[in-house]
Amino acid sequence: MGERVLAKTVYECLFLLDSNRYARDPGGVSGGLVDLIEKCGGEILASRLWFEQKLAYPVNGHRKGTYWLTIFRLESTELTNFNRQCRLNETILRQLALKVEPRLVNVLVEHAQGGSNPRPRPELEAVGSAPRRELDVPEIDE
Repeated sequence: MGERVLAKTVYECLFLLDSNRYARDPGGVSGGLVDLIEKCGGEILASRLWFEQKLAYPVNGHRKGTYWLTIFRLESTELTNFNRQCRLNETILRQLALKVEPRLVNVLVEHAQGGSNPRPRPELEAVGSAPRRELDVPEIDE
């Protein structure tokens, strides 16, 4: 029998990074994320700084964090290894990787790369959802 070929799944991952390490070496930290994903057999589709802000509560003693957004393709069997590598990386405070619906991949990658899509796309509407409409809010006279 032939070897079974697994289809790679697209994931969107938001990393919470140590702001101090990122500020000292932004290229090295972002390059380290790319290397981590590629060592797990992944392929980067988009990777960018999302924002930096004060955290609502301390995470591993850090009060400020840098958010980094990455969209990548990876075999689902390697996701456990990816999560383990993230936990071992001292720069990554937290991460969350979510599976992306195949129909949304191109739109998410375009958005992550800074593109814009001014018109809503009907094929992205939820199946069976009610049409969107604005709420009528009465004005209050004072």
